Amino acid sequence: MDPPAEVNPARERYALLIVALAPVIPQLLGSAFNIWYNAAVIEPMLTLPALKQRFFATIIIYNTLVFPIGIWLWVKRIRYFAPTFRHLCRGSIIDPKSLTQARRRLIHLPWFAAAICGGAWFLCIPVFLGSLMQVELSLDTRLLWHLPVSFCISGFISITHSIFLVELATHWGLFPIFFRDVRADLIPGVVTLSLRGRGILWAISASLCPIGSLLLLSFAPKAPGTNAAWFAVFVGTIGIAFGLCTALMISWLVAKPIDQLRAAADAVSRGKFDVDVPVARADEFGLLLGEFNNMIRGLKDKEKLRQTFGLHVGERAAEQILARDPGLSGVEEEITVMFVDIRSFTARAGVLRPAETVEMLNDFFRVAVRAVEEEHGGMVNKYLGDGFMAVFGAGDSQSYNAENAVAAGRDILLAVEELNRNLAAGGREPLRIGIGIHSGPAIVGSIGSPQRLEFTAIGDTVNIASRVEGLTKTVGKPLLITGAVRDRLQDWSSLEELPPQQVRGVRDSLLVFAPQRKI
Repeated sequence: MDPPAEVNPARERYALLIVALAPVIPQLLGSAFNIWYNAAVIEPMLTLPALKQRFFATIIIYNTLVFPIGIWLWVKRIRYFAPTFRHLCRGSIIDPKSLTQARRRLIHLPWFAAAICGGAWFLCIPVFLGSLMQVELSLDTRLLWHLPVSFCISGFISITHSIFLVELATHWGLFPIFFRDVRADLIPGVVTLSLRGRGILWAISASLCPIGSLLLLSFAPKAPGTNAAWFAVFVGTIGIAFGLCTALMISWLVAKPIDQLRAAADAVSRGKFDVDVPVARADEFGLLLGEFNNMIRGLKDKEKLRQTFGLHVGERAAEQILARDPGLSGVEEEITVMFVDIRSFTARAGVLRPAETVEMLNDFFRVAVRAVEEEHGGMVNKYLGDGFMAVFGAGDSQSYNAENAVAAGRDILLAVEELNRNLAAGGREPLRIGIGIHSGPAIVGSIGSPQRLEFTAIGDTVNIASRVEGLTKTVGKPLLITGAVRDRLQDWSSLEELPPQQVRGVRDSLLVFAPQRKI
């Protein structure tokens, strides 16, 4: 078991007591209604002194015998949770089977309370009618109507409010402890009160009890000494009060998880994936909150994967890949391709320690990648040992990709000059690089096998760009562009035209140009 989280002292001290007292108020409400009903309606019908004596004797005996049994059953069930509750608060190890059984019983606790309340109240109907019939076999038919009505209404009031109050008490005091590291909605073999069921109970408490009693009373024989109008007003007022109380309890049970979901969804929409909604519920909200947390974790993992993916293939490449069909696919696009290579790096690496070689490469790639991706919107597609291939305009063929590529090439040369000054200060040889740029159509997309894909560009445009980079050695210029690139530039004034060059794989001679420091 994980180490215990900080436990609210008030919860640890009073949780079991509050849960134990939760059904008391509903019992008092049901009893108050029943006492008033008996005094106003039932007692005037007991015309014989013997019936009255038997009725009140039955009340005393029944309350003396039955209700203590109900209290004993309820307290025994609450005491059952006490050892497990204390162990969980302390972080002690508990037998998993026993803990699962305790969790299951905790989820069923509202039903247990309803069963005790229902049994105690509805058992009154046969007990009281049977007791009165022992005095007078043929009871007044009005008693056969009003006595069951009295106990049924009182029972429904007690049952519905007990369920809601026990739910509220357990959700506050016990669920955060018992379900600290597990989802309550995933406990096997439980039956929970659904949102639809809560609506039915609210209807029973707010509508069925008062309206049903009024309907029954309208058909029942009129009891002597009662004012039907005032009685209807009283019953309606009781119904409204109970309905408001029940609605308030339902709002606490329903509105809170909705508010939590809304706050979490708002945080996620702003890119915050570190939210976690408490899932101490066993009903539909538990499932909803739990799956919402799973969704957030999935989004967080995907965001982490996207960021990690971007570090390996480049942020622009990652965005392009994620925006496309993840399968094998490619589209033809007008792009500009750049190849960059460090001259004589193999011989240089032979005289350097491996750590120095890696450090030098990382320094070069850091400034070169920044010039390509951060400053000019290109995409470093792949590293080629001591060089790399970059693509401009992939997914955005309307951009000035040729202009951006040439500007990036100039900035790389300037960055290398700064690196060389630092190398010279350390007594090391300067870096010499070659950059070749070509524009044209190419297939861009995910290429490879279903087991291993690579997002890249292929075609003659890529091959020619690689050949042009190789020409930088021949013509002695660090940066060369082709005629296709020149045709896409707005200003040719700073281009130095060089003699046409013959490159492998191209039938005609290739026009090449050497951009100067400024266009």
